[in-house]
Amino acid sequence: MSTDGSPGHPVEPPLLRIVRGDPTPEELAALVAVLAAASGGEQDAGPAVPVAQWAPPARLMRPAVAPTGWWESSLPR
Repeated sequence: MSTDGSPGHPVEPPLLRIVRGDPTPEELAALVAVLAAASGGEQDAGPAVPVAQWAPPARLMRPAVAPTGWWESSLPR
């Protein structure tokens, strides 16, 4: 990498280079927006909060009833 004249400041190669044509600023902005959206980018997930095992709503759901459910309902748990 080369430097821009000041020590310790490397010049990075461009991320996007137009090789043909003369796009308008609006066309360049649209292209950059599409590429940025497609890349996914980094999202701030916020602080990780552990979920207690008693808290999930799935725990409150009833289990699926088997065809012999009426018979199994009389068995001790």
